Amino acid sequence: MHLRHEWKHRLAPEDLPVLRQRLRLIAKPDPYAVGGCYQIRSLYFDTPGDKALREKLDGVNDREKFRLRCYNGDLSLIHLEKKRKRNGLGYKEKVPLTPDQVQAILTGNLGWMKITRPPLLQELYWKMTVQALRPRTIVDYRREPYVYAPGNVRVTLDYDLRTGLGSVDFLNPRCVTIAARDAPILLEVKWDAFLPDVIRDAVQIPGRRASAFSKYAACRLYD
Repeated sequence: MHLRHEWKHRLAPEDLPVLRQRLRLIAKPDPYAVGGCYQIRSLYFDTPGDKALREKLDGVNDREKFRLRCYNGDLSLIHLEKKRKRNGLGYKEKVPLTPDQVQAILTGNLGWMKITRPPLLQELYWKMTVQALRPRTIVDYRREPYVYAPGNVRVTLDYDLRTGLGSVDFLNPRCVTIAARDAPILLEVKWDAFLPDVIRDAVQIPGRRASAFSKYAACRLYD
């Protein structure tokens, strides 16, 4: 299990151009980001009792969440992802899905998953069957990613957070979403064994401190 460190900072709009300028001097844009950014769409899963949401809000030390994700509306590359947090460190595993497989999951056609490799799909099948885990809401936002090789650092600036208001119509590019009110610009820094000082210094903004923030939790306020 490859665990990574993670910082999150809430930013004000005036912080964005400052950080852009700093990061462009020392880091490289993510080569997969056309024009320097991309649009992310996620569909999060939760139980009827909101297990994932409650564990996040309560700060449970060892927690996980499942989601579907695609980029720039490209449905030819969709991933099922499981993100786990343990002792403040993060771990993510993912597998690709076809649109037909996604549609089957959304409509509750699950039988094929229990005999399908890889194991992550089998795990989702078990949790959808035993825990009644189900898709809950769409989360859309724009991301500017930067990478820095020493420490395997990834810095992202996320903004324009939008919620699907409980919609699970993940495959529909015209699915209605609305802006999540009062959602901040979010700086995320992820690294492996060490965080280089040049990155640590670059992301410091006076008055901004590392703090927890969940896009999923912010969008669930609108259910």
